Amino acid sequence: MKKIRVQFLLFVYNKTQKLYRTYFKKKKRQWQFTEKQLLEFQQDSLGRKLGEFYKKHGFTMIPKMENHDVHHLITGCGTNFEDEIAMQFLLLGNGKLNAHLLAAIVLGSIILPEYYKIYIKAYKKGQNMRPFHEWDFEALLWQNFENLKDFIQQKNTTVLH
Repeated sequence: MKKIRVQFLLFVYNKTQKLYRTYFKKKKRQWQFTEKQLLEFQQDSLGRKLGEFYKKHGFTMIPKMENHDVHHLITGCGTNFEDEIAMQFLLLGNGKLNAHLLAAIVLGSIILPEYYKIYIKAYKKGQNMRPFHEWDFEALLWQNFENLKDFIQQKNTTVLH
């Protein structure tokens, strides 16, 4: 039964992805790198880790959606459907809000309710991270991945003098 529900979600995703890129990402340009070029970045860089992510999973870059793949690396969210939905909850907790994200959350919660506890945990995790959902990760591809990840996963703290 779960397989049918996931197939339905995949069908909806495939039908809406291009619309999302057209209407929600119209001002965004695709990155100027290929998967192969990412693998040429320094060993410990974000660019290299992203190239390895594509190679490991057999994925190709989707124009204007490259930041989404970085979000997987930064958050540790997997790529199966319940993890994709959890990542949307995490991004909501991090401050991202748009119709596509809300639709994914609502539909995912209805179709795969057995993961609700994971979704709530992801939302809280997003609240406890520095806001990163609007960052231009293409400009950060040369940065040390672990340092960048650690920085994002530390919530801004108020310093009293």
